[in-house]
Amino acid sequence: RLLPEGTTCPKCGAASFEKENDILDVWFDSGVSHAAVLEHNPKLASPADLYLEGSDQHRGWFMASLVTSMSARGRAPFKTVLTHGWVLDGKGQAMHKSRGNVIPPSDIVKQMGADVLRLWVVSEDYRGDIRASDSIMKQMMETYRRIRNTLRFLLGNLADFDPARDAVAPRARAELDRWALASLAQLVDGVTQAYEEFEFYKIYHLVNQFCVVTLSALYLDILKDRLYCSAPADPVRRSAQSTVWDIFSAMTRMLAPILAFTSDEAYEHGHPAHPSVHLEDFPAVPEEWRDRDLLRRWERIVAVRDVVNVPLELARRSGEIGKSLDGAVVLRPRTRELAEFLAANLDVLREVCIVSQCRVDAAGVGEAAIEKLEEALEVTVGKASGGKCARCWCYDEAIGQDEEQPPLCPRCSDVVRRLANT
Repeated sequence: RLLPEGTTCPKCGAASFEKENDILDVWFDSGVSHAAVLEHNPKLASPADLYLEGSDQHRGWFMASLVTSMSARGRAPFKTVLTHGWVLDGKGQAMHKSRGNVIPPSDIVKQMGADVLRLWVVSEDYRGDIRASDSIMKQMMETYRRIRNTLRFLLGNLADFDPARDAVAPRARAELDRWALASLAQLVDGVTQAYEEFEFYKIYHLVNQFCVVTLSALYLDILKDRLYCSAPADPVRRSAQSTVWDIFSAMTRMLAPILAFTSDEAYEHGHPAHPSVHLEDFPAVPEEWRDRDLLRRWERIVAVRDVVNVPLELARRSGEIGKSLDGAVVLRPRTRELAEFLAANLDVLREVCIVSQCRVDAAGVGEAAIEKLEEALEVTVGKASGGKCARCWCYDEAIGQDEEQPPLCPRCSDVVRRLANT
């Protein structure tokens, strides 16, 4: 009834054909999948939580599904629709086999692992076209390594830490650790919102910024002194480890949907009694982590650190000092308010700037208001006084006074003595 008389198969010459009745129309068949699939499977629910396809399906599958569901059910077949653009090559051209610019995902998985591919998927705003090339994948590999190395550092400092036994309550922790917790709370809030709104590229940028700036360049760099030099059970070290644990636990669970294998591997080492990170709850922020006033104050402390780092780096390059711990910093504020702020946070600033000595010289204080910190604060760097501790590398004028441990500063001498007696 459908074919012209005399039609034969061009391959075998057969002239007898049977009409296939299983498919009515491809768009109608896919358009009623909400009824045929969701409503007949007890493990599923209708309407669907999410319909996901490319932007061309607004007039295809999305429309066919919407028309059939509205006609037969009086409602949409989905709660949410998410559409994405296309994958282009590094030059912005569509990928075609004829052009030879196709990058098979299986090749990326074999060379770099599935997690690198997954990280690339979330690195760009999928609502537009995204590019893929060997150079882009290599950049993703570097970002992946930074995240993985951050998790390794966190995990490597938890070997002797049992959260059930050693954890310090958030409010009882050192101020630097409380600042890190407040920063972690902001990260969890931002990542959670990005997941809920399907803006996965924001997760990539938030996590990368947190690892590179907040952790590697600031918090973890400052923390090494306490982690490595304090006595194992010293409250300040346990405070640091408690925060490291909270960061590690939250990051592995936040990243589990993206870095599925890496997060599971890391979580298994940190939580040997737990079978998988994918069976855990998504991290929630305890209210005791939040502290807006502390974040505002530390924003200024970090700004002071940035100002100090400029002459500190110049002193290193000139050979006046070696490492930053060789340095003594003098802060010369030009406003009374800044002088009071610096004096109130002097111990914190010495720790944050990672120098052996830090003091405030308020001789040049005036009454004029100076908005820019670079203009309101003069910093000079010199060689720290005293001897260099053989254990923590900090300079201290009391080195040599302990007859039993002459190369050590008082803190390290006390730690070594306590370790020897255990």
